Amino acid sequence: MRVAVVGTGSVAQGCYLPCLSQQDDVELLYFSRTRARAEACAGQFGGVVCGSLAELMARDPTVVFVLTNETTRADVLAELASHGPARLFLEKPLVARLGQDNVSEADFETAAQVMQRLHAGGCQTAMIFNYRFFDQVLAARHLVSERGFGAPVNATAMVNYACWSHCIDLLHFFFGPVDTLLASEGQQRHRHGASEAPDRTACLQFANGASGTLLGSWALAFEFPLFELVLNYTGGRLHLRCLDGDLEILDYQTHRHETWGMTRNTSRWDQYRASFAKSIGAYLDTVRQGEPPPVPGSAGLEELRFEAALGRSAAQSRPVRLAAEFALPTTGGTTP
Repeated sequence: MRVAVVGTGSVAQGCYLPCLSQQDDVELLYFSRTRARAEACAGQFGGVVCGSLAELMARDPTVVFVLTNETTRADVLAELASHGPARLFLEKPLVARLGQDNVSEADFETAAQVMQRLHAGGCQTAMIFNYRFFDQVLAARHLVSERGFGAPVNATAMVNYACWSHCIDLLHFFFGPVDTLLASEGQQRHRHGASEAPDRTACLQFANGASGTLLGSWALAFEFPLFELVLNYTGGRLHLRCLDGDLEILDYQTHRHETWGMTRNTSRWDQYRASFAKSIGAYLDTVRQGEPPPVPGSAGLEELRFEAALGRSAAQSRPVRLAAEFALPTTGGTTP
């Protein structure tokens, strides 16, 4: 299996290549705008450096991991589309020219166009969304099914922007797509590193009838939980907290209050890195077996559509119906 890696920055080096380089059947190829970075990766993890995307694609990779920054990813995807890739595995968010905390309507439109072009050409796309592979998230999904928690009723989420697109995806993962939202922005802007954005709040109506609320902010301190997610079903309630936090279970049928947790010597960053290995491993298994990916590329478009609707609702002070105002491409992809 030839795996091409486009973009060899810190995320590729720290989260992807340690896993990919341990796969017995994987041959690594690299392309980076900064060739020295690609050569450093080849020296550490093995593989071949290519001087251009055209040279990379001429080697007929089985799958291309697109790990460039979200601010430049649209251009890379457009160039890749002209080479007819068989499979793309994509970092999140799909496109965000001004950064992950400032997704625009134009970002969604650009991503929708390039994804439609890729799918029309027969390309199978997949997303990382590795938060789906956190231990407590996997346990929560299992509990909902195993205990018959029933239908979703409502959800609340408070999220640091560092986890923003992931947590929007988690809402979709547990409750399905959002039908309508009403959003607003705070007047005060909070700053983290080079990013600056106001608080955003939204009231949500999911397609299945469930409701929810969402708050995004840089003001949530990094030394404390970066997100808190409460999922309420007809038969119970689940509380998820941060990358390595406990899962709190309120079972309405047994009248029990339980806590599920990992060992205390496991840090949030251990959990974070492990989730990449689980996500990548699960994806590669589907490639080997010729099956659909665990997280399809359509999940990335669904997340961008949500953010585009959020921005429009806040700017125009009105509810936005996502399907009516931000149509998803009809060509290819798989429902998340």
